[in-house]
Amino acid sequence: MSTVIRPYRPENSEELDALYAICLRTGDHGADASARYADPRLLGEVYAGPYAALEPELVFVAEDGEGVCGYVLGTGDSEAFAARCERLWWPPLRRRYPLPDPEDDSDSAHVVRRIHAGAPLELPFLGSHPAHLHIDLLPRGQGHGLGRRLMERFVAALRERGVPGLHLGVSALNPRAIAFYRRFGFETLQAHPWGEWMGLRLTPPQPAAVSSAG
Repeated sequence: MSTVIRPYRPENSEELDALYAICLRTGDHGADASARYADPRLLGEVYAGPYAALEPELVFVAEDGEGVCGYVLGTGDSEAFAARCERLWWPPLRRRYPLPDPEDDSDSAHVVRRIHAGAPLELPFLGSHPAHLHIDLLPRGQGHGLGRRLMERFVAALRERGVPGLHLGVSALNPRAIAFYRRFGFETLQAHPWGEWMGLRLTPPQPAAVSSAG
């Protein structure tokens, strides 16, 4: 069976479980993070679940003969999505995962703090690059062009909506991902010690209006 790229099926609970499992198995800068989290669903609660629940039409999966082996998911409007998460997604998770001790430097503690902090919106490029995404592939799906096919499907969906640009964050510890995004056309928007924000223009910037003096 060849691998197909298709829309996510939100009515299928096993498919949601696959998103969470892939998120965990690629959550250590592209490597398996299973040993780093006592709760195997914690990482997916931040980086997969809210998209599947609140914007399922922008979730696409790669499926081979063994099942779902990768996904791309995101939103076309990061600010509006963050507001929906504040109303609908984060409140029950904040009750389930209380803030850890300030001295707790574990991976789980960092993710729980992310749940309580919400989405980062102090980003100067949101006006020009309002969409964002997460893309992950299991090892068996890597090296076959599936990442590019998933990206192309996601970008096409954004263009249909008239979204002007797309951003994502990538760790400095994942140089393969940085190289992949650069080949796809992403450019650096902001560089940080942890990695960088990268962006892709989907529509040409509109020229500023010029007023004429009468």
